[in-house]
Amino acid sequence: MAPGGALRVLVCGDVEGRLGSLYSRVQAAQSKSGPFDLLLCVGNFFGSAQDPEWQEYQAGAKKAPIQTYVLGANNSETAQCFPDASGCELAENITYLGRKGVFSGASGLQIAYLSGTESTGGEPTPAHCFSTKDVTDLKTSLLSASKFKGVDILLTSSWPKGVEIFGNSPGDIDTKKCGSGLVSLLAASLKPRYHFAALQKVYYERLPYRNHTVLQEAAQHVSRFIALAGVGNSDKRKYLYAFSILPMSSMEPAELVKQPQDVTENPYRRPGGSKSCAHLLLDEKEEPAPQFFFDLSSKPKGRKRRPEGGEGQQPKRAPGKPPLPTAACWFCLASPEVEKHLVVSIGTHVVPVPLNCCTTEDLKEAFIVQAEEQRIELLEIPEHSALKQIVQPGTPYFYVELDNGEKLFHRIRKSFPLQFGREVLASEAILAMPGRADWRSCQAGQEEEATAAQDFRQAFEPFDLAQED
Repeated sequence: MAPGGALRVLVCGDVEGRLGSLYSRVQAAQSKSGPFDLLLCVGNFFGSAQDPEWQEYQAGAKKAPIQTYVLGANNSETAQCFPDASGCELAENITYLGRKGVFSGASGLQIAYLSGTESTGGEPTPAHCFSTKDVTDLKTSLLSASKFKGVDILLTSSWPKGVEIFGNSPGDIDTKKCGSGLVSLLAASLKPRYHFAALQKVYYERLPYRNHTVLQEAAQHVSRFIALAGVGNSDKRKYLYAFSILPMSSMEPAELVKQPQDVTENPYRRPGGSKSCAHLLLDEKEEPAPQFFFDLSSKPKGRKRRPEGGEGQQPKRAPGKPPLPTAACWFCLASPEVEKHLVVSIGTHVVPVPLNCCTTEDLKEAFIVQAEEQRIELLEIPEHSALKQIVQPGTPYFYVELDNGEKLFHRIRKSFPLQFGREVLASEAILAMPGRADWRSCQAGQEEEATAAQDFRQAFEPFDLAQED
């Protein structure tokens, strides 16, 4: 493929010696959809070292119908099938990539790969395993390159530990037991656009995840993790994945960093946005995340919010452990609890839209009146006021910006009403919908909500800036 062009790629899960079944399927795909440029195989390529079908390919009696690149052994039995740790041709059109490294074709596509399973310790590292040093060396060789942004494809046989965090469930697969923390570290560092793995006999396509922290870092491309089942499996699970990919080096930056609507947070980052994912390597027992609840009932004031699990109890954390994750949030798009049928659009810009039902003065007066009733002092901030200088990071403020440029703010201390902004907008002076001041009075059935969201989505589409991103 010429430099700059898109490649049509096939990726396969555990072959386990079933080359006839694999290549029959590949030829069917090519007859239906046209030629593919290459086939990448993750997981166990060989079933045994003495497979008679493989010997036919090795002897030249049969030939692979597509250029095939495979990962190395995942067990000691088949390690002898890979004679050169740095990679070699195993048969015509079938190439072993090697234990670790980066493959770059003429098109500019970058494929990073790591063969084997994570070593459980001991030196030297077995031929079918990888160690911390292997991962560190691979990371260093890539990250040392100037302007490194990521790789197009990452191939590992092992799943990354914790890949399902913030994403859709992989079913019965428990990556805390079968996943590799080293693979997680590698994926977090290399930021692959596609990451493929196998070995667990299932097909799992995780929701795409971000490689940047929103509002803190410049937008980067998303990553997609896909695990594939074994060739010819009786459950008819997907083992061959076809896609087209334009090398990252040939893409326009704006096109590369586009964020799909179902993107989630990065599963390998610690809560709080830290880039480190070393916590995935810890085998210590997990502690339950504290869940905080704000009591909106009419109880005596003065009681602080507390973790679920008993009066006055505080969750303990051992020294050196990562911060405990926050509880599931209804409104966070990365949360599995979010009700995505209500999402109308996801973009990277916020555009304030003035209310047409009232003037700016009406809106300002409504805020002031409501604040006086609740004994809240809203202060005005002139454009060049020294008052701006007292705003400190980490201090919560309630802030209103009117469309004439005026700004109101109140420093939040204890007993601040959580629904204050909602109460103002729902008041008679603004929307005249006082019954909507309490969100619990606005609930509807999921089908009704989905219909309303769809209607709004269609009406909003001409004004949707996210469509232009």
